[in-house]
Amino acid sequence: MAKRRRRVRKREYSEYSPGIGERLKDFHPFNGFGRSLFLHKSLYIIFGTLILLLVIAAVVIGRISDKYEIKNIYVTGNTHYEDKEIVDMVLSDKLSRNSLYLSFKYRDKSIDNIPFIEKMDVDILSPDTVRINVYEKAIAGYLSYLGRYMYFDREGIVVESSLEPSDNVPEVMGLSFDYIIMHEKLPIDNENVFEEILDITQLMDKYELDADRIFFDSDYNVYLYFGDIEVSLGTEDYIDEKIIQLRYILPNLEGKSGILEMKDFDIDTKNVTFEEKSH
Repeated sequence: MAKRRRRVRKREYSEYSPGIGERLKDFHPFNGFGRSLFLHKSLYIIFGTLILLLVIAAVVIGRISDKYEIKNIYVTGNTHYEDKEIVDMVLSDKLSRNSLYLSFKYRDKSIDNIPFIEKMDVDILSPDTVRINVYEKAIAGYLSYLGRYMYFDREGIVVESSLEPSDNVPEVMGLSFDYIIMHEKLPIDNENVFEEILDITQLMDKYELDADRIFFDSDYNVYLYFGDIEVSLGTEDYIDEKIIQLRYILPNLEGKSGILEMKDFDIDTKNVTFEEKSH
């Protein structure tokens, strides 16, 4: 028996559209405006807060800069460099003019890798005052070698090389060597000569004597040159007493030329002669 097909009646639905009355009933013109106003008010508060924080930060930074601005700088221990040169090395940028920044920059840290200087450190004495402590290498003298000036310490170690001669230590001449290597000892047979050179330069510095150069002959006798005056000191015996005597003798020889013989000087005889050269 065949099944009877059920007819499916298609229902038609029409799209609902509210009327004008309902639309007017649901219309609230200030809802969007209120949300927009609240959003803008929040942004104004945020921007205002940021500006206030920036102003406060600027005031605080300004006061810190004024309070910690370095006005007094003391330099100690320097002879090779002028005070201004040392200051420029340490206060190398604008921020370094602030003692607070400087204390952090050089906290537990020394300044090195500077020719003729072992190290430098900085002490903050007060918010506006600092002291730079310079520790120079103990230079005994320098030699001229292949167009450069090689500086050595009391052990004969070559510690610096420069294109310029120094005004603080004399040039040493008469020593024989075949080569020079940086940071190694000068190849000279008599190693005691380096300590002797340093002793002489320190004594001259103590008694304010400024020799142009120191010369050693083949027997390591010492000669000092002060302008046109040649001083024959002989060996290192009584070297302290000889240098002390020079302090009183040289002013009387100013403007003269000749040889001051002191190699036979001792405590008992104090034998000193001067042979003037004719011009």
